[in-house]
Amino acid sequence: MAHALVVAFFVAVLLTLSIVDIRTRRLPNRIVLPAAVLVLAANIALTPDRTLEWVTAAFGAAAVLLVASLLYPNGLGMGDVKLALLLGAALGWSVVGALAIGFMAAALAGLLLIVLRGWSARKSTIPLGPFLALGSFAVLLFSI
Repeated sequence: MAHALVVAFFVAVLLTLSIVDIRTRRLPNRIVLPAAVLVLAANIALTPDRTLEWVTAAFGAAAVLLVASLLYPNGLGMGDVKLALLLGAALGWSVVGALAIGFMAAALAGLLLIVLRGWSARKSTIPLGPFLALGSFAVLLFSI
């Protein structure tokens, strides 16, 4: 029951962040960071034997996106990095699948934009948060 509450909270936060990201192209710290801390603390409290997994997945996912953000700052923002922290805290090792699905979905959306708008669309940007949320939802559904 408690784990279901953590998952429900995580899903609600991802839905909220997706809407905010679509509207503003921002993932606000005041939502992402407290949610990451809360989810990480709850998962550690509920399954202390997986503490290393929760912490490593959270900070590892954030580190991977941080490196990508530093290499391509126009492509990824710091909000995406902090969102990865939340995803790792919630999903553990499954964050790898969530990120893969999210990035593949974003790439497909980018290709669709190019098909619909022409080659110049490759310079346009799309919010990544909803795609990372989609990847997380997929992972959650497959783990049920």
